[in-house]
Amino acid sequence: MTRTRSFAAALTGVLAMAVVTAPAAAAGPSLAWGPCTEPGLERYQCAIAGVPLDHAHPDGPELGLSVVRQPAKDPARRIGTLFLAVGGPGGSGVDSAKGRELARGELADRFDVVTFDQRGIGRSGQVHCFASAGEQEDFWAEARIPPANREEERAAEDFSRAYARTCAEHGGELLDHLTTADAARDLDWLREAVGDEQLTYSGGSYASYLGEVYGAMFPGRVRALQLISMMDPEGYTNRTTATLLERSAGTEDVLREFGRLCDSAGPRCAISGNALGRNAAVLERLEQGPILVGGTYPVQYRDLVPIQASLLYETQYGWPAFAHLVHELERGEQGNPAVVAEILGGMAFRLDFLDSYVSITCADVRVPPVPGVWPRVGEAFEAVSPHYGRSWWYQVQPCASWPPSPQRYTGPWRLHSATPALLINNRHDPVTPLSYAEKARHLLGNAHLLVVEGHGHTPTGPCVDEARTRYLVDLQLPSTTTCETPTQPFPPA
Repeated sequence: MTRTRSFAAALTGVLAMAVVTAPAAAAGPSLAWGPCTEPGLERYQCAIAGVPLDHAHPDGPELGLSVVRQPAKDPARRIGTLFLAVGGPGGSGVDSAKGRELARGELADRFDVVTFDQRGIGRSGQVHCFASAGEQEDFWAEARIPPANREEERAAEDFSRAYARTCAEHGGELLDHLTTADAARDLDWLREAVGDEQLTYSGGSYASYLGEVYGAMFPGRVRALQLISMMDPEGYTNRTTATLLERSAGTEDVLREFGRLCDSAGPRCAISGNALGRNAAVLERLEQGPILVGGTYPVQYRDLVPIQASLLYETQYGWPAFAHLVHELERGEQGNPAVVAEILGGMAFRLDFLDSYVSITCADVRVPPVPGVWPRVGEAFEAVSPHYGRSWWYQVQPCASWPPSPQRYTGPWRLHSATPALLINNRHDPVTPLSYAEKARHLLGNAHLLVVEGHGHTPTGPCVDEARTRYLVDLQLPSTTTCETPTQPFPPA
């Protein structure tokens, strides 16, 4: 991750939940739904799920999970509840519901659609690694991720150790219960609370991993698992370094595709004509020091690299923005600082997102327990993906100093549900490459992989929508293994 400049939308913590004392044992899980009052959520029903902080001690302290429901529009034909989860880890399901419908068409007719903030995120007991917001901001402002030189590598190691210490100091009991296995048990609690005998679930990116863990832990309770932008569960959990190296190769693949299609687009792409060479030249300049855009706006290496990787996620806004950003940095003192500020600011991560991302990731993954090896191992990442490989690798450096989580799920991953899972992945994905999906299909065994001939992190288009709908409603798998998308990068005006 970066400092304040990073991925995702802001989360408002209006309903932030904390660990509370457990009430007397009830007959079973239940949810008291009521109108949502938070701005942007008025169309929905809201509830707080009191799940055990530690599922091994169900009568102990509880954690409040914030849950949102869009009731089925055709109650007479209602199938049950469709649970939607978002990626990260660190993304807010509740925020994803703001100002839009959670589902449309037949899915909205036939299902109550429910999303939630996962434990440790947003309104569901946001994990805290600092004593105050000011301390948090000051700390992340000093992050050197990814490092541009040997001095910054040493600073990154110190940062990673300090970050693990401050999270251990301020994270409380919750920090010991943030694995995806804990989240899967929460999801099973929610399934029971809505009265469904089996789970119907859709999730992408990290949320595909939550689905994989749930399916492995509770195979008899799965109705349908529809997973998008796949994680390789075995690699992510048990061979994290190799899997991040594979991710880096995927980022480089998409970068090459960006360069090819940018050059083909001519004036529709701001750096057409040796796009990759021009981008590399800008990055090499930044390794020597900041570029002052328009004489007023400094951009450093660590500001740009993670943002560029994030811009590769999405072709319609992200790819053109990537090109405009490089173009303005090329111009340097003659560049337009407003353009650069808008792009970088628009990709800013909420700092609480970063704390959730690192805390949940480090609870799940397995990396060398020696932060000092990061520069040497980083050379292999550099060879696979100059610049972007190190960005992925240094995001998990704090995990080297993280205490192990005994309740993390480590396999096996075979899915023994009656209905195979439906896996969907773009052919060119910068963060969850197609190789992840192919490995997931093999590990789950009971799964069908649909490959979308497209670019970016989220498969889209009528073919994808139809495949998802028929699977979730009718438990019908696609008759094919490939799918076209109508969305192409740099379309004609």
